[in-house]
Amino acid sequence: MKRREPETFCSWLRTVRVRTLLLVCVPCLLVLPLLLYWVLTSSTIGSRGTIDSADTARRVLGLIEFDHLSGPEIKRRIEELLRIKDSVQGELRGLEQRRAAMQTEIQQLGSKIVQLRMEGSRETKELERLRVSIQQVKVQQQEYIQRNTPDIAPPLPLLPSHPPGPGPKMEDTVCSLSSCLDFSRCSVTSQFPAYLYPDDGGQSLLHSLLSSGPYLTTQPDTACVYVVIVGPETHLQSLPYWGGDGRNHLLVFLSHSSGTTQTTGRAMVVSSVAVEGQFRPQFDLVLPPLVLDQSEDPPWARYPVMVPIVREFLLVFDGQQTLKQKSNTVLDEEVVRQDRQVVATLQDMKTKGTSDKFLFSFSCKKVDLTVDALDTGWSLCGDSVTRQERLLKATFCLILPSSTRSVISSAAIQVRLVECLQAGSVPVVLSQDIVLPLGEVLDWTKAAIILPVQRITELHFLLRTLPHSDIFNLKRQGRLVLETYLSSPGIMFQSLLGVLRHRLSIPALPFLDTPSPSVFNKSFTPLLMDHLPADVEPDESLGPLEPPFPSPSFKRNFSTILTQSSHSWNTVFSTHLTAPHTPWEPVLPTEAKFHGSGLGFRPICGGEGGAGREFSQALGGNTPQEQFTVVMLTYEREQVLMNSLARLYGLPYLNKVVVVWNSPRPPASDLQWPDIGVPIHVVRTEKNSLNNRFLPYSAIETEAVLSVDDDAHLRHDEIIFGFRVWREHRDRLVGFPGRFHAWDVNHNSWNYNSNYSCELSMVLTGAAFYHKYYSYVYSEVMAPAIRDMVDEFMNCEDLAMNFLISHITRQPPVKVTSRWTFRCPGCPVSLSEDDSHFQERHKCINFFSRVYGYMPLLYTQYRADSVLFKTRIPPDKQKCFKFI
Repeated sequence: MKRREPETFCSWLRTVRVRTLLLVCVPCLLVLPLLLYWVLTSSTIGSRGTIDSADTARRVLGLIEFDHLSGPEIKRRIEELLRIKDSVQGELRGLEQRRAAMQTEIQQLGSKIVQLRMEGSRETKELERLRVSIQQVKVQQQEYIQRNTPDIAPPLPLLPSHPPGPGPKMEDTVCSLSSCLDFSRCSVTSQFPAYLYPDDGGQSLLHSLLSSGPYLTTQPDTACVYVVIVGPETHLQSLPYWGGDGRNHLLVFLSHSSGTTQTTGRAMVVSSVAVEGQFRPQFDLVLPPLVLDQSEDPPWARYPVMVPIVREFLLVFDGQQTLKQKSNTVLDEEVVRQDRQVVATLQDMKTKGTSDKFLFSFSCKKVDLTVDALDTGWSLCGDSVTRQERLLKATFCLILPSSTRSVISSAAIQVRLVECLQAGSVPVVLSQDIVLPLGEVLDWTKAAIILPVQRITELHFLLRTLPHSDIFNLKRQGRLVLETYLSSPGIMFQSLLGVLRHRLSIPALPFLDTPSPSVFNKSFTPLLMDHLPADVEPDESLGPLEPPFPSPSFKRNFSTILTQSSHSWNTVFSTHLTAPHTPWEPVLPTEAKFHGSGLGFRPICGGEGGAGREFSQALGGNTPQEQFTVVMLTYEREQVLMNSLARLYGLPYLNKVVVVWNSPRPPASDLQWPDIGVPIHVVRTEKNSLNNRFLPYSAIETEAVLSVDDDAHLRHDEIIFGFRVWREHRDRLVGFPGRFHAWDVNHNSWNYNSNYSCELSMVLTGAAFYHKYYSYVYSEVMAPAIRDMVDEFMNCEDLAMNFLISHITRQPPVKVTSRWTFRCPGCPVSLSEDDSHFQERHKCINFFSRVYGYMPLLYTQYRADSVLFKTRIPPDKQKCFKFI
């Protein structure tokens, strides 16, 4: 059976006729367009009623075709768009106003937040200050309770009310201080009043030079000692206050012959002549002749420099001796033999084949008859000028004793000694029996070579064994002895009174503080800032905030004269006046503070020590708790000054700020001063001088002084670290920017250098700690020529202070931290940027060296940083300082 094929559209189409297809398709093509037009027209007309409400977004976006719209319709729609635009712009303006108002409110709230934070910080620090104050009061109360040596009030100054009367009959005994002095007239608190008898004729000029001094009084009834300048017309027994035996009298003989035939009784004799059996040790005194110096130059200008250390000739001697043997005793023959051996040995030194040169002369073309050498003594040759020329050529100068060994001092010996020191030579004294001036208090072994005459044959060898450093120390000590005690009759007279005061254990008079008058009137109250500038200090605890308290003053003025008089006379050369405190006070052993001697000490963590946190809560160290004073020099830079003062707010251990107002014009009345928690004392100065920076103002009540320029920008941690370092180096200058002196080979002179260097010799006092003691020395003891040059150049005061401290201590300053400059950012360019500034400092360095006779500055090659700086420590520990 055959299979049937499936039916398809194609097979069907083959069976349909063409005519049939045309009849169907043509009507469809005609009807469909008409139907489509009708549908579209109906939908457009039906949607016209809803165009205003539904088409807004499409019209704004331009999605509607406007080709089919009429003119009025387009205008109406454009007006609608403009209305929408104005509405949107109005809403935008309102939003912008609201945004500006909100921003202003945010700024106001931000400022208020900052102010509240500052006030909160201020209140927190004030609460901390009060808390620490309470703790300090409690500690002080406990200290006073535990203290077993309460303060003892000084005794009243017992001054006599009448002159000395007739004394008890004097026995035939040698006078001593205890047997021949009336101590009842010299109380330890009497301040040692001395009465100088009026001139009796012939010595008016010398008498006028001696009549001025801090210890002289015009009230003889209350005097401790009575000074008599003995001349040819002086009659001791007729003196109004002689009292029958001359008790408490000081007889100053100008020549050997004056008054020798008179009985001196119990009076102390001061002369250049001393003979064994007549001279009373520890009672009578020896001084060079009080000869008036005709030169008007200051002492430093008359003395040569100390360098070069070694001169052309090793040893010099110039003199003539007349031997007058009085007897044929063995002793006299032995003395004559020794003297002849001395001359022979010295002559042999000249003929020996050595590289050393000697300048000896044992006979004079002309003997100086104005200076008495006594019998058998070595007379001086020529005059002082010719002798000085010979001494300037020699490193050492020889002083020989008299052949009469009982003569232990003569005018010739004393003059020879002084001239040797004036020439910058080292005295070589061939006798251990010669009495040197002020030998009771001066250690002459530091300024002279003292040997027995029997060492004459070994003298050359001994002198050659001295290195240059020892020779320089001898020269320097001799220069200081000369300048401080023997340079003029007036200074010798003050030194003489100083020896008597030392014998009686009476402290010296105090240095006078410079008055600190305020620049403001008493009725004027300066304005205060509403708030301080934003705190830029690091968030670091540096120490407790304490109420200001002064450093104890005059705690050792009695003990110093009893225990450290040699140091005062021979090391620091400060005997005529005393300071409230000195940098050289002795230090207790560390365990003493835990065994009854801890008054004022604040050991770290009670003595257990610790890292940064414990370290910041106490000063620790080897000295009691103390504070420092900031001294800030300024001149008509008010806003810079205010910013610098404001940065000191919250600084621990700050006692006070003393502003030295160098301008003749007072501060502006509307100037607002910051309230930094401690007093700000503005001192009015008499003139514009850079020396005002170092005046010992009475407003400074602490030992530590931080000298700061008004444009210096130091962080709190730098200041506190510098203060802690200074407490361990109280006698030195401790500062931040370092400088050095450099040798100019081409000109053989010194230059001031501020370049970066690994070796320093100065720190600038625009940011440095120093002891107030140096303010007294700078203002009252240092050569006035240095202060005059500072005023002339308006420069170099910092160099002068560096020279002074290095000269006294023979040590370089201490530099702290890595800071090389200290100028605040944005401050005006200072005078130090000018080339003339450096030229003036070159001149200052060389002039200061001439005044001192040598270059006192010494080099240092290290700086001080905190103990744990760059040390890895456990995370639970803190470093001493974060950035130092």
